[in-house]
Amino acid sequence: MVTGFCDTCFRRPAAPKAPPAPAPEQPEAEQPDPPRRSSSPAAGELDRDGLPVLPYLPSPDPSEAADTTAQPPTGGRRCGVDNCVGTIGVSYGGDPPPDHGFCPECGTEYSFRPKLRPGDVVGGHYKVLGYLAAGGHGWIYLAEDTRVPDLHVVLKGLINTGDAMARRAAVEERRSLTTLRHPDIVRIITHVQHRATGDPEPTGYIVMEYVGGRSLAWIRFAPDEELTRLLGGPLEFGHVITYGCVILGAVEYLHDQGLLYCDMKPENVIHYGRRIKVIDLGAIRTIGDRTSVLTYTHGFPPGRPELDKRGFHIDSDLFTVGRTLKSLAARAAEPVGLAARSFDVLIRRATHPDPAARFGSAAEMSRQLWEVLREHQALAGHEPYPERSTRFEPTAAVFGADLGTVPELKHWTRRSGAEAPELPVGAPEPRETALALPVPIPDAEDGAAVLLGGLAADSPNRIAEQACQDPKLRTVEAALWLCRAYLEADEADQAHAWVRTAKGWTGDYDWRIFWHQGLVHLVRGEVHEAEAEFTAAYHALPGESAPKLALGYCAEYRESAQLAEEQDRGRRATEYYEAVRRRDPAQGSAAFGLARVHLRQGERDRAVAVLDEVPTTSRHYDAARVAAVRLLVGRLPGGAGPGPAELGGAAERLAGLHLDDSGPWDRLVTEVREHALACRPRAGWGTGFPAGDLLGPEDTPEALAALLSRSLKRLADQAGSVGERGDLLDRAYAVLPEPPGFRDLLRGWRRTA
Repeated sequence: MVTGFCDTCFRRPAAPKAPPAPAPEQPEAEQPDPPRRSSSPAAGELDRDGLPVLPYLPSPDPSEAADTTAQPPTGGRRCGVDNCVGTIGVSYGGDPPPDHGFCPECGTEYSFRPKLRPGDVVGGHYKVLGYLAAGGHGWIYLAEDTRVPDLHVVLKGLINTGDAMARRAAVEERRSLTTLRHPDIVRIITHVQHRATGDPEPTGYIVMEYVGGRSLAWIRFAPDEELTRLLGGPLEFGHVITYGCVILGAVEYLHDQGLLYCDMKPENVIHYGRRIKVIDLGAIRTIGDRTSVLTYTHGFPPGRPELDKRGFHIDSDLFTVGRTLKSLAARAAEPVGLAARSFDVLIRRATHPDPAARFGSAAEMSRQLWEVLREHQALAGHEPYPERSTRFEPTAAVFGADLGTVPELKHWTRRSGAEAPELPVGAPEPRETALALPVPIPDAEDGAAVLLGGLAADSPNRIAEQACQDPKLRTVEAALWLCRAYLEADEADQAHAWVRTAKGWTGDYDWRIFWHQGLVHLVRGEVHEAEAEFTAAYHALPGESAPKLALGYCAEYRESAQLAEEQDRGRRATEYYEAVRRRDPAQGSAAFGLARVHLRQGERDRAVAVLDEVPTTSRHYDAARVAAVRLLVGRLPGGAGPGPAELGGAAERLAGLHLDDSGPWDRLVTEVREHALACRPRAGWGTGFPAGDLLGPEDTPEALAALLSRSLKRLADQAGSVGERGDLLDRAYAVLPEPPGFRDLLRGWRRTA
C-alpha cells in the first residue's frame, strides 16, 4: 500500500539479502541529503480515473500521532442506559465537563475515562501507545503489534460501557466492518476482549488497520504555513474533487451492501500518502432502519424535522457528503470561471431542502462532480479531457452559423444601395436554436425507447394516436419523443401538451421535463421563460455542457435585443459559451456564439481568435475558417471597418481555404473586395496594404473598383435567371469610377431627350 505496508499481512517489505556496498566516506558537511518524495504532483497530473493526483502527505511518527494524556470528550451525551434519554457529561458554571458522574434522569453512574492506559497489552500482543481520539461512542487508541515489528493498529472501545445503545452500535460496526472489503474504507483485523482492573466484565475492542496521515478536518483548519509545508502548496480545488469522488465511491459501495454511513464529515476521512480512506463506521446502519438510534454530527445531515419525519436515506448520506465538500472547498483555491458557480449548484442540489430534488445515487453525484472538475480544468488552461456526455446525445447540428456561410447571390441582388451591409452578428432565431440543441439520451429502462429509436419524427400524429391505444407507448420516453417531433413540425401547442403528460408520469424534479419545457418556450419565442427552464436543468445537471449552451444562447438573445434590464447578459453569455467551448473546442455553436458576443462589443480580434481555436477535427472547422475571413474584413455594428492588418489576415486565410467549387470562392472573394473598397480611408491603407492577387498590386480606389467589378461579372455568369444576371451586371458597372466629363455628357443627353 501507499503507506509502505502489505494490505494482507500488514508488514513492511523484506530487507534485501545482500546490502549494497557502502559508498566511500565523505566529510560530514558533504554528505548528500536523503532523498525526499515530492509532495506536489506535476501541474494538471491526473490518475488513471481522470482525477487530480493528490499531493503526498507523509504519515506522522506514531509517537506524534497519539497523545499519552487522555482528553475526555466535551459536551453532553445521551445516557443510553436502558434507553434513557438523559444528558450526561454537561459542564456547569464554566467548569470543565465532568468525565464521570451520575445521570440526572435515571441516576446511573457513568464514566468517560478510558479503560486502557499506555503500556497496557490487549489480546495478548497489542500494546497501547496512546490515545488518538474520543469518537462518537468509543475511545480510539493507537497500539503496536508486539508479534509483528513496526506494525501499528487502532483499538476502539466504548467510552461509556453502561450505554446500551452504544453497545448495540459497536456490535453493528463490528459486524459491518467484518464483511466490508473496499480499498477506501478502513479494514477490521480482529476483535478482542480485555478486562481492566476493577471491571466486572471484559470490554470488547475492535482491532483495525492504522491509517497514518491527517484527517481532512486537520487539513481544513491547519495553519497555512503548515499546510504548505506538508502538501507542497495550498489545497487545490481539484484535490477537493478527488476527495469527493473517492468518498462517493466508498459511500456507493456501502449503499450497494444495503448500508448507510450516516456520519460523513472531514474528521472521518484520512489523507495518507496520495490516497484517502474513510474511517469510523460506528454510525453505520442498514437502509430502511427506523428503530435503532441514529448517530450523526450536527451540521452535516439534514435538519432534525426531516430526520424525525422520514428517517435517514441514501440522499441523506449524499447530503452529508455535500456539506463535507462545501467545508473543504472553503479552504481550497476557488474554481476558475463558471466552474465556481457549477460547484455551488452541485452542493445546493446535494443539500436541497426537498429530498426529491437531491441526487438519487452516489454514482450520479460523483459523475456530476467529475464533470465540474473537467470544466475547472479546461477553464484553468489544462488540456481538454474529451468525454461523451452520459445525459445528452452527440449532435452535429449548430445554431447561429450564418457568419460561417458564404453569402448567396441574393446578398448582392436583393439589397438597395451600393454600400456593403454590416456583418450579421445578431443572435439566431429561437426556433432554429431549439432544433439544434442536443437531445437527451433515452432511458434504457423505458420500454418505449427501443420502439421509438428507429422511427422518423415526420409523422407525430400517427405515433400519438398509437400511443393512446398501445400501453407499451404510454411511457415518459414516448411522450418526450412526441414533444420533440411536434416541435420539428412547428406545432408547439401539441408539443407542450405531451411534455405536460410526461411530467405527470415522472414527477416535478425530472431534469428532462425542464429541458423539454425550455425547448417548447424557445420554439414559441418565449426566451425569458425558456431561460428559467434551462436554469432548472442546469441546477439538476451542474456538470453538463448542454444546459450551459442553452443558457448562453438565452443570455445572448436577450442582450442582443438591447433590453434595458439585460445589461449584464453579454457577460453571462460569454461565461456560458466560454465554459462550453473550453470543455470541447470542437463545439461550433459555442464558438460562433462567443464570436458574435465579441463582435457586438467591437472586439474583432477576440472574435477571430475564438474561431481560430476551432480544431481541424471539428466538423465546423471549415465554417469557422470562412467566418474568420468575413469577420476580418466586414463592417461591425456601428460602421467600424477593418484595418490593413485585418485585410492581410483575411488574404492569408483565404489563400488556405479549400472550398467545394468556384462558386463559393468567387462569392467570398467578392465580399472581401467589396468591404475593402467601402472601408478604404481617403488617404489609403498606407504601408500595411496587402498587395497581391486578392486586392490588387496598388492601393487606389480605381484599382479596387476594377477588381470588384470583375468579381461581380463572374457572379453574373453564375446567375440562375435573366433578372438576377442583370442585377449583378448593373452592380458591376455601378462600382466603376465615372470617366472624366461623364456627368457633362449625361446632362447633354438629358437636354437632347
